[in-house]
Amino acid sequence: MMKLSQMPYERPDMEAINAFYEKLIADSKNAKSGEEQYALHKKYTDFSADVNTEIRLAVFRHNIDTTDEFYSKENDYVDEIMPLISNLDNQYKKVLFESPYREYLEEKINKIFFKNIELANNSISEEILPLMQEENALISKYDKVIASAKIPFDGEEYNISLLRKKLTDENRDTRKRAWKALSEYFLSVTDEIDDIYDKLVKNRTEQARKLGYDNYVELGYNRMQRNAYRRAEVENFRKQIKESFVPFVCEIQEKRKAQIGVDELKYYDNDVFFKNGNPAPIGTPEEIMKAGQEMYSELSPETKEFFDFMMENELFDVLGRKTKKAGGYMDYLPKYKAPFIFANFNGTSGDVDVITHECGHAFQGFVTRNDETPENNDLTMETAEIHSMSMEYFTYGWMDKFFGDRADDYLKMHLQDSITFIPYGCMVDEFQHIVYDKPEMTPAERKQVWKDLEKTYRPWLDFDGDEFFDEGGFWQKQGHIFWNPFYYIDYVLASVVAMQFKVWMDKDYKDAWNHYLQLCKLSTRDFYENELAEVGLKSPFKDGTIEELANNMREKV
Repeated sequence: MMKLSQMPYERPDMEAINAFYEKLIADSKNAKSGEEQYALHKKYTDFSADVNTEIRLAVFRHNIDTTDEFYSKENDYVDEIMPLISNLDNQYKKVLFESPYREYLEEKINKIFFKNIELANNSISEEILPLMQEENALISKYDKVIASAKIPFDGEEYNISLLRKKLTDENRDTRKRAWKALSEYFLSVTDEIDDIYDKLVKNRTEQARKLGYDNYVELGYNRMQRNAYRRAEVENFRKQIKESFVPFVCEIQEKRKAQIGVDELKYYDNDVFFKNGNPAPIGTPEEIMKAGQEMYSELSPETKEFFDFMMENELFDVLGRKTKKAGGYMDYLPKYKAPFIFANFNGTSGDVDVITHECGHAFQGFVTRNDETPENNDLTMETAEIHSMSMEYFTYGWMDKFFGDRADDYLKMHLQDSITFIPYGCMVDEFQHIVYDKPEMTPAERKQVWKDLEKTYRPWLDFDGDEFFDEGGFWQKQGHIFWNPFYYIDYVLASVVAMQFKVWMDKDYKDAWNHYLQLCKLSTRDFYENELAEVGLKSPFKDGTIEELANNMREKV
């Protein structure tokens, strides 16, 4: 294993990739037995691991410095080749799907893999490749608008990530002005973002229609590999959230009003939980990482091995920098069997969430890294996010390492914030369903849709007449709406499952942890609801689950 910064990068050669797939497809079609076809598939997984590692390195290095000319060009190249590789991938997997040795292959790989092939086959064709390339370019254009934000505030210049500290400042006037500065930035680019999104919606709709769908919704579900539930289940879930969680969150807002000492909550109070400001981590980024290492050493033998490996190989890039892409994520380099974490530390409690949330993802990638069947780790997001969100709760007992005497404040804030997020996540999801059901809507009509949904899902929120936010513009800062339609509900589904772990660990921590570890190792060997049942968790789609959870969580806030 080597350090992340030392990993060599070589641009994936499309000619070599085409030649590999051409031979693989021909050989696979001519295979005389399941064993022979499976042996070819092992070659495919090795080749795929190498190509994906190069792609992820290129994107990561572009993200850590969006002004680096070399990796900026590599990122553009990746945008171009990804749809071509996806198409070749699908052609190959179609051969497996139609194989006379399918039964043997299902045994050797897994059933979910074949269900995902079916969804992928219905998601792509030669005809739509140019549209997919254009879609990638539009997403990169949105990222550039967000990453290039230069927001003047109190004599300094901030990007959106680094402004976060001011948006949650304990001084109400400071945060009010910071939100105003953010609003003014978005006002200056809102027409451009509207234009990008309008083109994205029309592009995705055209892709869907060329593939024979009425609109993008079903195609979006297929691309998210929704292999165990569809729209009807999601709608029933959102209905339960409106009934049980929206009133619950309204109660939390009343408590928060008292906590921050105001008569009325305004939008610039939305992310603040205490009169003396939100608890911030004590110590430098280096000290936060060291505290993380101590925490994971104490949590379990598995987490100790994991975090030591991450630190030893410098698999974190977490310092906020002005030319860095906004946000945070975990990804995986299959060639090195190594997870890595990208984030923007900005001096807020979000820095600690990286050490808990993103490390939850990375931990799951680490404990399954030696699985001989990489397809077992082809996670769908509603499962992947359980690993990360649950880790946020399992690490509660160590928060004094990060927050000192404000550890209890952090726990209260984290719990209230997690519960408050649930309706918001559903709102993002419903917004996208409405947008893709009616792709002909104008940008102004889309903003009106968002404005109306705010009244349903966040009735306590007062935008105080702000020219951008009060007119339904808030969604433009939510990157997932641009990057991955229909991804966002996965955070909500995972969050309510993670809360079940929270209820469980408060009764029996060790038992809950063992079942969490079991879930991490299960990866995607079975379908979503089956896996939940196997480790003793309830499906969020079943009537009554959400109401029971809301009642259990009420006792904790």
